Amino acid sequence: MRTVDLIHRKRDGEELSPEEVVHLIEGYTRGDIPDYQMSAFLMAVFFTHMSDREVSALTDSMVKSGVTLDLSGIPGVKVDKHSTGGVGDKTSLIAAPLAAAAGVVVPMISGRALGHTGGTLDKLEAIPGFRTNLTIDEFREHLAKHKLAFIGQSDEITPADRKLYALRDATATVESIPLIASSIMSKKLAVGLDALVLDVKVGSGAFMKRQVDARRLAQLMVGIGRRVDKRVQALITDMNQPLGYAVGNALEIMEVSQTLQNAGPTDLTRISLELAARMIFLGKIVGTLDEARELAQRKLLDGSGYKKFKEVIQAQGGNPQVLDRFELLPNATGVLEITSPRAGFVTAIDAEYIGLASAMIGAGRDAKDDAIDPAVGVILEVKVGNKVDAGGVLCRLYYTNEAHLEDASQLVEDAFRISGQPAEDRELILEVVG
Repeated sequence: MRTVDLIHRKRDGEELSPEEVVHLIEGYTRGDIPDYQMSAFLMAVFFTHMSDREVSALTDSMVKSGVTLDLSGIPGVKVDKHSTGGVGDKTSLIAAPLAAAAGVVVPMISGRALGHTGGTLDKLEAIPGFRTNLTIDEFREHLAKHKLAFIGQSDEITPADRKLYALRDATATVESIPLIASSIMSKKLAVGLDALVLDVKVGSGAFMKRQVDARRLAQLMVGIGRRVDKRVQALITDMNQPLGYAVGNALEIMEVSQTLQNAGPTDLTRISLELAARMIFLGKIVGTLDEARELAQRKLLDGSGYKKFKEVIQAQGGNPQVLDRFELLPNATGVLEITSPRAGFVTAIDAEYIGLASAMIGAGRDAKDDAIDPAVGVILEVKVGNKVDAGGVLCRLYYTNEAHLEDASQLVEDAFRISGQPAEDRELILEVVG
């Protein structure tokens, strides 16, 4: 079969057979199908979507593109957590240590920045010395000893997804529901999970702008998991403003440290605790979800989650002192304050604008091979609902290069809406699927 014919058919909205999907993925992974043809296929999928059968075939072929891990020799239920990505979303680095401290085995395979959203691996690599390129044997050893390990896509685990993940970012196809679902689930199914908790973001700073699309994505991923006998739950959560106050890799590590010491932002703490509770519940550590919530809260308050994250940082080659001494993290060389033009209440903070501005000054990628500056980003000083004075500081931009600073600062200014009347309270957790 010819690749161009499959692209043509997908472009016209036809359903491909499982064998044809496998042909595309295997050919691209081997290098027989070039980037330009796979880019065309991705764009065709973006516009014409995929059937459930096609998504299952796509997911299965990406799992089979590399090795699958057998973690049955490690005692305990294996549960991972994954987010579809949002601005300021660092919940994985909070929920995972809390769940591991409670006794859950957490094999966490994570991704890098896509578009205007940060990647868990990029945040971790802001910690000097932290290794995400563990070998499979090292990954198993860390899980057995520490109950938590972070690893990225590799030549061994879902190499097809690793290649596609980067290509999507560079071809404006990140938001495709079938591609998101297959990417996430292939990584998870490859690492021998028993259960999975998903955080599906919706709103201005998420790839899903509409709740109906977020629900479709959640249902699709839960369905993929159930077809292979995995327990999967998905939370649909609000991403109409940045989560927490920090956006940018090293800045977010600082906020993770504060949150694990019970001194973090209310919204970030609440969602992280709920995700950790779901992981604990699916991990069968306790019998009810309420008990799981109580246990997650206890692991936060007694510092167990904080100690667990330090333990994992040291185990993977990083310096755990960064959680106490922020000067050991990469630091920006310049700071620009964005102030309010008028007095009033903050009624909206466009998360996408904040994310784009952060990426513009170096915290994200325009192309798949772009380097990330771990030091730069944005720190909000206010959230939706807060009262501000004229000239009051709305946020601060931390930068090391002034090349795009003016454009970034304009985006940030445009992100804030100031009104004479306070905004209505928003729900953080909108739905549960599964």
